Amino acid sequence: MPHHQTELIAMLAPGVVLAFGLGLIARFLRLPPLIGYLLAGVAIGPNTPGFIGDVGLAGQISELGVILLMFGVGLHFSLNDLLAVRRIAVPGAIIQIAGATAMGTVLTKAWGWDLSAGLVFGLALSVASTVVLLRALDEMNLLDSANGRIAVGWLVVEDIAMVLALVVLPAFAVPVGTNDSGAVGQAGATNLGFAIGLTLAKVGAFTALVLVVGRRVVPWLLKQAARAGSRELFTLAVLAIALGIAYGSAELFGVSFALGAFFAGVVLSESELSHRAATESLPLQDAFAVLFFVSVGMLFDPSVLIRDPLAVIAVVLVIVVGKALAAAAIVLVLGYPPSTAVIVSAALAQIGEFSFMLAEFGVSLGLMPTEGRDLILAGALLSITLNPFAFAVATLAEPRLTKLRAGAGGDAQAGRLSGFGSEEHQRKWADHVIVVGAGRVGRTVAAALRQAGVPHVVIERDRRRAEVLRDEGTPVTRGDAAARGVLEGARADHSRLIAIAVPDGYEARRVLERAREVNAGVEILVRAHNDADRMYLLSHGATRAISGEQNAGLAMAEATLSGLGLSRTTATSTVDALQHKQAKTADVPGSPEEMHGAPELRPHQE
Repeated sequence: MPHHQTELIAMLAPGVVLAFGLGLIARFLRLPPLIGYLLAGVAIGPNTPGFIGDVGLAGQISELGVILLMFGVGLHFSLNDLLAVRRIAVPGAIIQIAGATAMGTVLTKAWGWDLSAGLVFGLALSVASTVVLLRALDEMNLLDSANGRIAVGWLVVEDIAMVLALVVLPAFAVPVGTNDSGAVGQAGATNLGFAIGLTLAKVGAFTALVLVVGRRVVPWLLKQAARAGSRELFTLAVLAIALGIAYGSAELFGVSFALGAFFAGVVLSESELSHRAATESLPLQDAFAVLFFVSVGMLFDPSVLIRDPLAVIAVVLVIVVGKALAAAAIVLVLGYPPSTAVIVSAALAQIGEFSFMLAEFGVSLGLMPTEGRDLILAGALLSITLNPFAFAVATLAEPRLTKLRAGAGGDAQAGRLSGFGSEEHQRKWADHVIVVGAGRVGRTVAAALRQAGVPHVVIERDRRRAEVLRDEGTPVTRGDAAARGVLEGARADHSRLIAIAVPDGYEARRVLERAREVNAGVEILVRAHNDADRMYLLSHGATRAISGEQNAGLAMAEATLSGLGLSRTTATSTVDALQHKQAKTADVPGSPEEMHGAPELRPHQE
């Protein structure tokens, strides 16, 4: 087969294999896997010896990753969430962009660059990567928290500002880039004002169209795909909506792919099928997010670390230290608690996709030298690598900030986070039941507990399901029960029983292991998909595992015996004896089922 027909495969195969290998090594070394993904990109990039991947193809694939990831964020980020964070996200992002741009401009002045280069360089340093933030928040189980949504909302405002900057830059290039002072006159100001007004009008028109028309059309389309009864058709519908709106927003309104995809997810979140849409698109999001980091590594030229190490260090300090401190100060001045300040500051201590776009655009317009692009890429790679450690430092600093703020008179406005409605009010739970998962099974268990008057709390990741339960009067904590802090927040150490009702066997095992860490003696009931899952979960700490396959089999057996003419009493006693025998076998260590090892635990639909 001709080589030109296999360029995509030739680039993807080494990139994915190297990303897996280096990511695995990084994990064994207790480092974030994304460091391995970035190094894989460096290894196959044009600036290192050996195999060279196609940077252009890698960039397009990474753009797909950004689209799918932002679409997933929109699915979990309701319009009410956006409105709730506007008082901190809008002023905070604007002030932070101005401050970071000023820091970058001052830095370039020391290097002898002109004002236009400094402004483009500073803008590129001011905007953080939404992809990196989402991965960090998801790993820390903060994506659905109030602080996490503030950080995401902050970056959405930054993205909108960068869309405006990309449109304004061409008009800005002539008046600022010229040495003729007369050019900076009425004509330049008019062009600049017209460009800004046109961009705001386009963004406003796109937002109105998506929120007014899209909220009616998109959920209806997804419902039709679900009614067709084809899983691949439903997945295709999700992709068509995400990619279609993202591409249409860019072509018709000049809005970025990422921002268009985000609004597509926000619109789709209004559908009752949003949870299924998120589940179907998650594997693609993960795969393309990895390729995003690989493509970033491919753009990096390691020689810049040797050519100009002091400049690289200065850029990294502006990104990791300067931006973080500025963001923390802004959040505290606006009256929000230290916990919000540390999360936002760590979230902004890196740069990413929009920084690359601004750098390329600035170089192509002649506003910034090529050296600026190399420094921005170096700053991006190093800040992305350091970002997990920034979150760790921020977490350690939060108690001290809280103590200092309390000593200065306390948080006069610490209650601001209560308006987000994302966290269940902390109660002093004791001797209660925890239900993990609010699907059909979980809702049934919660309803029975509510009717019996038993104190309980439900842990659920999906926003829509959590809101439905809250409306019914059920206490809910949103989050991944397998992540640290979630079961602790539900006071699992004081619980009477934990019922794990999630349909995914792998997820059930993760929650089971975490529950045993938090409370070694609590009774744990686990939902199992089949008998193999049931035996495996029992052997790994479950007090009892309930298999739908087992229960259906016993019910069918009893119906079969009754249908053959046996008395109801005989049929029932026979089935009871069989059930007792099965339960006894499950309690015997080394039973035939357990000797076969762990079953294949695959995700299952609700």
